Amino acid sequence: MYSVTVRDHMMVAHSFRGEVFGPAQGLHGATFVVDATFRRRELDEDNIVVDIGLATGELKAVLAELDYRNLDEEPDFAGVNTSTEFLAGVIADRLVERLDARARGLDGIAVTLHESHVAWAGHERDL
Repeated sequence: MYSVTVRDHMMVAHSFRGEVFGPAQGLHGATFVVDATFRRRELDEDNIVVDIGLATGELKAVLAELDYRNLDEEPDFAGVNTSTEFLAGVIADRLVERLDARARGLDGIAVTLHESHVAWAGHERDL
């Protein structure tokens, strides 16, 4: 399996519902370093997985929809605990929608959100 990973970041505010979240139940900020990894079993006719410029631009566009937002106020997330894991899935889904035909032949995508140097979460999706 071949892969290409691109990286960006975003800053959000949000809160959680549920005792399991302890002090994070209150409104707080998070800065995520976001890695998006694109996978392909065989390289395409240009010997690439995906154009790095395309992948970088699309990740930036997806993150721009979330960056500097209070996710508690976003209609798409009404009543949802926007955990790191959940956000990784949202970003992966939105990347797949945006890339569509321009990245035909991809076999998978993985998105990892790094909360800090000691904690991160992700979502992997077969295509």
